[in-house]
Amino acid sequence: MSAFRRDLFAGQVAVITGGTSGIGASTARCLAEHGAKVYAVGLGAEDTTFPQELDVEVREVDVTNDEHLVSLFAELERLDILVPAAGISLGDRELEWECFNRVLSVQLQAVYRTLDLSHDLLSRNGGTVITLASMYTFFGGGRRIAYSAAKGAVAQLTKSLAEAWAPDGIRVNAVAPGWIDTPLLATIEDQAVRNRLLSRTPMARFGEPEEIGKVITFLASDAASFVTGTILPVDGGYLVTGI
Repeated sequence: MSAFRRDLFAGQVAVITGGTSGIGASTARCLAEHGAKVYAVGLGAEDTTFPQELDVEVREVDVTNDEHLVSLFAELERLDILVPAAGISLGDRELEWECFNRVLSVQLQAVYRTLDLSHDLLSRNGGTVITLASMYTFFGGGRRIAYSAAKGAVAQLTKSLAEAWAPDGIRVNAVAPGWIDTPLLATIEDQAVRNRLLSRTPMARFGEPEEIGKVITFLASDAASFVTGTILPVDGGYLVTGI
């Protein structure tokens, strides 16, 4: 049962990068279920489907390709909600210079370029941005150094743009997912590691992508009209555990 009315975002337009899988796809579905026209953009678009009754348009977009991004935003006449959720991690390979740069190009540079291209559209109707931070925003990640560095930077970018864009009527917030059942979590095959993650999660389970989408729906709604610059953990209590 939804906590919000189904026409919550009627007449509004949302763009979700990374909207073809994981948290991005779940967010696209959640916003569309509440009345938004959603552009779910990312890689693997040909393999991504949504229920026909939802107003979701899937596009093949590489967020590191500036022409793709410029073309996407140039055709929009309205934008109310932006969720730059595209992301990658290369694990131990992130210690290598080229891999480090590749991860940052997706997780940081592309996030800002997406925001930059969306600003004028968002300012027309007092839009909102919800970025994707992470537990790695708060903790170091020795096996994901580029991912961790980028997520720390995304948090600071979120806070800084919340201040910079407030005069334009744009709210900028972030969610910081804990360990969510996505393709990224699937790369952790060592059961001992997975058990350790669960042992310090008070709710004793991994989260579902839909649970992130629901919190993003809240932040995008008027229920959060006085919320900006916040980094909201959605982690089953992971951050509160001391050991």
